[in-house]
Amino acid sequence: MATEGQLDATVAELAAQIAKIEANVTSVVEGKQNVVRLALIALLAEGHLLLEDVPGVGKTLLAKAIGRSIDCTVRRVQFTPDLLPSDITGVTVYNQERGTFEFKPGAVFANIVLGDEINRAGPKTQSALLEAMEERTVSLDGVTHELDVPFMVIATQNPIELEGTYPLPEAQRDRFLMRLSIGYPSAEAELEVLDVHGRGDRLADLRPVAHASDVAQMIATVKEVHAADPLKRYVVDFVRATREHPALELGASPRAALALLRAARAQAASNGRDYVIPDDVKALVQPVLAHRLIVTPEAQMSGTTAADVLAELLETVPVPTGG
Repeated sequence: MATEGQLDATVAELAAQIAKIEANVTSVVEGKQNVVRLALIALLAEGHLLLEDVPGVGKTLLAKAIGRSIDCTVRRVQFTPDLLPSDITGVTVYNQERGTFEFKPGAVFANIVLGDEINRAGPKTQSALLEAMEERTVSLDGVTHELDVPFMVIATQNPIELEGTYPLPEAQRDRFLMRLSIGYPSAEAELEVLDVHGRGDRLADLRPVAHASDVAQMIATVKEVHAADPLKRYVVDFVRATREHPALELGASPRAALALLRAARAQAASNGRDYVIPDDVKALVQPVLAHRLIVTPEAQMSGTTAADVLAELLETVPVPTGG
């Protein structure tokens, strides 16, 4: 474990490195700096990202830009109804020349896996990702295969078009650290999009500014960021409050509490701090928790959303004042 002085220096290096990656990504994803920063926080927290928005706002562009900004292995999977689980995890085949069975890795064996339109594949294929996302391993024919570090799944889905889609089950949504919506750009940002992308593919010119080993080291640094006991209690109190809220049929799980704390550590480190403050937690409540909650039918009829409940809890759950 690093000493306090060493951790300070390492966190400062991390903040500078993540700012460099962020600048590289935002050079092609205009006007969405906050979304880019949250996506990189998910990467540092060893989490997975669900990008849910209407077509044409840059979901796939964001995922590809992150992959190109880091010198690492990137695989893209176009989810379709005929996609098989073995296309994701891999398959064991018999090599006639050698007389042995060999494992042929699937698309999940990469540092960054882009799953385009994940809700177009059947539930069986979607569930093939569950072990990889949670355990970072793939078990096939009695053999467990380890995935590389970093490993991140960036999945996209269109919430508007429902024909030919299969909604993600709660168990899989819970394994995504964050759900983000990119949204439409401002008028100024949209003009910049026309200027930048109207003359060609800017993404093709994007060059890596970090290596996979750099990201692995940053992930290790994030794990050492200090979270005081009162702050951990705040996370637990907040998550438990979602389970007791009358407008929610399903509150946040213990996995959600772990995810919120991991994300808060990554947020603190990306801001150059080696300790977590309550504002780190509060800033991440919506993207980390909203997709894990299920609102009661009665609350839905009155127009209440999970985001509304979380906004209310941010005002009512006591915030720690000492460390």
